[in-house]
Amino acid sequence: MRRAVSVAVTGSALLAGIGIQPAGATAAEVCTSASDEATGEATARRLGDDIRNALRGRYGTISIAVNDRELGIRCRVGAGRHYDSASVVKVTILGALLRHAIEQGRLLTAREDALATKMITRSDNDAASALWRRLGRTRLQRFLDLAGMTRTVLAADGHWGLTQITAADQMRLLGRFTRRNPVLTDRSREYGLTLMNAVVPSQRWGVPAGAPAGVTVYVKNGWLPRSTHGWRVHSIGGFDDGGLGYRIVVLTHDNPSMAYGVKTIELVAQAVHRALNPGQRAVVRESTPDPTWEIPDERIPGLP
Repeated sequence: MRRAVSVAVTGSALLAGIGIQPAGATAAEVCTSASDEATGEATARRLGDDIRNALRGRYGTISIAVNDRELGIRCRVGAGRHYDSASVVKVTILGALLRHAIEQGRLLTAREDALATKMITRSDNDAASALWRRLGRTRLQRFLDLAGMTRTVLAADGHWGLTQITAADQMRLLGRFTRRNPVLTDRSREYGLTLMNAVVPSQRWGVPAGAPAGVTVYVKNGWLPRSTHGWRVHSIGGFDDGGLGYRIVVLTHDNPSMAYGVKTIELVAQAVHRALNPGQRAVVRESTPDPTWEIPDERIPGLP
């Protein structure tokens, strides 16, 4: 039985030729273990080294959060850095929708179910906009408060893709879906995970890269170019390995293209999966460049 990881790593660099570095931290500073067992400390150090090596020679700005409850390992560097959310905010919208239904003592309506399914499995923007309007800022903020996502700042008006997120808060969000908690019922969590497991193949890139066979993947990605900080490319996911499971969050910007950001995320994900699943053979999940990646998934009116 594996034992666990909570990782958050961040590094930044200008595109002018400085490679990403985890803020100068050593592997031991990146990851620590709460376990008394030597294997926990060794895994933490190896994971820190593997993440640093995965980022060697890459460019841009990146924040990483990984959590594996079994090993009692915790790694955090700069997990409070803010990013434009792009489409990963759709998981927050889903959480707020489910919480609203719980408070009303009902199931989702057929319309809500249809919108939620399109929003998560196909990253449909019109569906996200419809649910954002239906919920309103008060209900969305209530979910953030209940979920403990204190550093997340909702975007103004309907510009949901500009919500400000952090790796630490995205880890808390995934925890609301992957662990029993008072915010979402087991039935609601199962519904949300079912949608994240049914994301269309063309959008299953990112943190699933390198996961072993037999691991169930729950994923949501986002991508958005702007005049500042280049491409935002994000990937968040939960992984059910038959034990307590683990979670990975990778947020990036300052990418010269979407494909570049995807590659950076997948290099990190492969390193994490290897460290948490020693001796297990990975499924080839790496993505190949797709021209549709260069089409922004956020068509926000008035976006700079």
